[in-house]
Amino acid sequence: MSAVNVQQMAARVAELFEARLNVGGRTLAEKLRRGGRRLPRRVRREAAYLAEVAQQAQIPRLMVQIDHARAAHAYDACLRYLRPIGASERRRALALQVLTGVGAAVFMTGLLVILVLAWRGYV
Repeated sequence: MSAVNVQQMAARVAELFEARLNVGGRTLAEKLRRGGRRLPRRVRREAAYLAEVAQQAQIPRLMVQIDHARAAHAYDACLRYLRPIGASERRRALALQVLTGVGAAVFMTGLLVILVLAWRGYV
């Protein structure tokens, strides 16, 4: 993997930051500083590593120290989170989120109240 590849990976993640999170800035590090709090901790950590590696790749002596497998892993993690998803997938994820955890308890309680009201003839 060369310095150009690392720079391209950082540029692609920076583009996705701008497209998905509406975060401005010139470099990935700047976009991460402005909008990093909107990301989960593990994705933020991977994006920070990728930004650090992109800065190191500009210096030929530091290019040797870059762990290319780790950089590729960080790039993949950022892409998995930032890739655009369709409207149907977004709705399905929201429905799944509502039906699991605390949302499920609230949903089931509301459904139970409506069923009792209908059974008693109030609805």
